[in-house]
Amino acid sequence: MSERKTGKAGEIRSYLIGYGLALLLTCAAFAAIRWQSFAATTTLAVLFALALAQVIVHFRFFLHIRLSRSSRDDLQLILFSALIVALMVSGTLVILFNLRQRMM
Repeated sequence: MSERKTGKAGEIRSYLIGYGLALLLTCAAFAAIRWQSFAATTTLAVLFALALAQVIVHFRFFLHIRLSRSSRDDLQLILFSALIVALMVSGTLVILFNLRQRMM
């Protein structure tokens, strides 16, 4: 019985740490935009780094994908997620450039 409680407590602790880190990274991204203390390209690089860190936090704490084990399912999940993100970003850019072209 104590093993089950310890496992559940550890899992809840892991979720709370992940939530705290995700909240901290989100606040840092908003702060980087709100208080612009760097050049625009540096701010963009900081945002990309914070976004990458956020993805790693979500993979580690919420999806339970760890670097120690190399499972085929985990690799497929990461590749599929990257594909979906790439499709969304490229589709958004196509739409925005098309709208810009039509407005000029």
